[in-house]
Amino acid sequence: MPKLHELFWSFFKIGTFTIGGGYAMIPLMEREIVDRRQWMDRESFMDIMAVSQAMPGIFAVNMATNVGYRMRGHRGVVVSIIGNIAMPILIILGFATCFRFLKDNPAFEAVFKGIRPAVVALIAAPVFNMAKTAKISWRNCWIPLAAMLLIYLLGLSPVWIILSAIIGGVLYSKYLEKKEVQP
Repeated sequence: MPKLHELFWSFFKIGTFTIGGGYAMIPLMEREIVDRRQWMDRESFMDIMAVSQAMPGIFAVNMATNVGYRMRGHRGVVVSIIGNIAMPILIILGFATCFRFLKDNPAFEAVFKGIRPAVVALIAAPVFNMAKTAKISWRNCWIPLAAMLLIYLLGLSPVWIILSAIIGGVLYSKYLEKKEVQP
């Protein structure tokens, strides 16, 4: 179990070096919490990530909340959240103060254009890790692709996709149970 100051500094580091928002910080969090500190295993981390995505609010704060609570209870929540948001708040305040002076500066614009591909890569990396953990293979990768196409091309609500997936999952597990019982 980590000490409160370790939890704070881990989330402070994650919040400081993440560019691109909550989903971009997943690889940093996973590396720090699972690989480096070994506070939990990868499957537990993925469970916390799933719960954090389902919760209303800012994903990064939800992750800090859930990890902090799991590690040290209510005090862990407080130090994890403060650690996670302290530097981004300072950076945003600094940018907001300087933005009106720098917004037309070509070097400033170039920096932000250069950061975009890195942000895409930081967001794409956890998708592949989640796919591995969720055991998505070439045999079943059609499911998330079909869901994406139904939402994008047909404008189908994600709620209907989720409900269909729940029903499909229940029916499939019943089918597998029935198949195991038969000689």
